[in-house]
Amino acid sequence: MTLRALLLAPPGAGKGTQGTLLAERFDVPHLATGDLLRQHVADGTELGLEAKEYMERGDLVPDALVVSLVVACIAGPQPLEGYVLDGFPRTLEQAEAAFKWGSDRGRTFHAVISLHVSEEELVRRLLERGAAAGRVDDTEDTIRERLRIYEAKTKPLEGFYDARGILVEVDGTGEVQAVFERIVTALTPMLDD
Repeated sequence: MTLRALLLAPPGAGKGTQGTLLAERFDVPHLATGDLLRQHVADGTELGLEAKEYMERGDLVPDALVVSLVVACIAGPQPLEGYVLDGFPRTLEQAEAAFKWGSDRGRTFHAVISLHVSEEELVRRLLERGAAAGRVDDTEDTIRERLRIYEAKTKPLEGFYDARGILVEVDGTGEVQAVFERIVTALTPMLDD
């Protein structure tokens, strides 16, 4: 079965790592909007220049920019049947637009995986990552602002997807492989239907 899934979690919860593992397991692309946006910034594209000012403040990149980026990846010259999305949708407006787009094409998500990690653990992970990778957007103030924005704008998506019966909640703490096995175990009944 081709998997169409969304990883829904705050920054530092392991979306990138788990998204890569899921994509490998189900043989689909992993589309991380944060990585795609950072690549556009590094490449100096028009989209990247526009997104850069929001990213440096820790704000969400506007919906229109993110939607353009994701639609170009999913529905481009060779449309993708399956994928693991990481970082989109991030707002209720994006989720509603994505659901309508997917419904119109018979390609809605099979599952939305919500990773739960405590705020202090998220801050610790992101500070370590920032120091190791030299990421200037991972200061403690910016991290806490990104977490605040996540709670206000993205966490409500759990209810949106739960109402559609596709939300899978998973404890995102512990060893990477243990978290991955919890995700696969939680997904299995949904994919057997």
